[in-house]
This record gives sequence, C-alpha cells and structure tokens, in this order.
Amino acid sequence: LLSHPQEHEKPPAIAIGELRLNGKGKKLRKPRTIYSSLQLQALNQRFQQTQYLALPERAELAAQLGLTQTQVKIWFQNKRSKYKKIMKQG
Repeated sequence: LLSHPQEHEKPPAIAIGELRLNGKGKKLRKPRTIYSSLQLQALNQRFQQTQYLALPERAELAAQLGLTQTQVKIWFQNKRSKYKKIMKQG
C-alpha cells in the first residue's frame, strides 16, 4: 500500500506580521536565542551596574551587541527574576 508523502508532512508555517501560525492555527514560538559568550559577558557586566535599563540605554546596548531591543529587554527581565529568586533563598 503506497501512501502519499505529503500526507505525513506538516503544513507550512504562515507568517502574519509577528504572529506565526502553523497549519492548525496554533502560534509557533520563536526559537530560543543563543547568546554568544561575548554578549553574555556584556549583558552581565551591565546588569551589575544597573538592573534596569532606560529605553535609550537598551537601544544602545542592543545595537552594540547585535541583538534586538526585545532580546535585551527579556534577558534583563529573566536575569532580575533569577536574581530575586536567589536573593530570596539567601
């Protein structure tokens, strides 16, 4: 019994602005950002100076590191969360 190969293939993902949908209409997540050691070093160094970045600071840091402002923003959010969790534990 021969089956058609396209029956088992996933439907193509359709990009609609920033919203990505797979064939079933579910949102697809963007792949996880892998930061280089240089980027992590700069981000950690900046976090030690200040835990919160103003918009222009964020834009500048993102441009310097070749990241998007959203990637920098989320990295800082995650780092603050992790920092608070560690502080809570003592």
